[in-house]
Amino acid sequence: MRGLKILSKKTESKATNETIEASNRQFQKIVRYSLIMGIILISGFIVYYVTTPQEGYVGFGILNSDEKAEDYPTTARVNESIKFYVTVDNYLNEDFTFKLIILKGDNETDLSSKGSKHAHKCFTTDKEDLKPEEEWKSERLSISFEKNGTGQSLIVELWKYNEDNSREFWDILWLRIDVRD
Repeated sequence: MRGLKILSKKTESKATNETIEASNRQFQKIVRYSLIMGIILISGFIVYYVTTPQEGYVGFGILNSDEKAEDYPTTARVNESIKFYVTVDNYLNEDFTFKLIILKGDNETDLSSKGSKHAHKCFTTDKEDLKPEEEWKSERLSISFEKNGTGQSLIVELWKYNEDNSREFWDILWLRIDVRD
């Protein structure tokens, strides 16, 4: 009897070892296939990233009279000149032709990502053409307000000109200025 028990334990042990080895082989196959699929997937992402051109953007900003993007005027006197510069930077993958429209607004002026409404045009810059990676800075610009009031606005609209000379609104910047006597 004693010999039979030992024999059956060896058989059970051998069967258990075979089951473990089979499970181990199955697990190794799953890991191997997962690694291969992961490498293929990551390679696909890399190929997509390298072959897809980046959209790019147009930088647009107002600089103060010292040509810095800081310490903008928030108050002014009636008829006092506010001096500033405007910058446009082309980081698109194509030429960018544009004009700036400089406007004045007040509390009745609507300002949104689609442009301004109820603002008064002061002047327009000449049409400029920027190649990709080019930057442009306006000459020193000046504007003044004839009446006092809080919530006056210096508004700069950027308009893109297409090849057929049609134009489309591109972006808007503004400064709120309190004008006093």
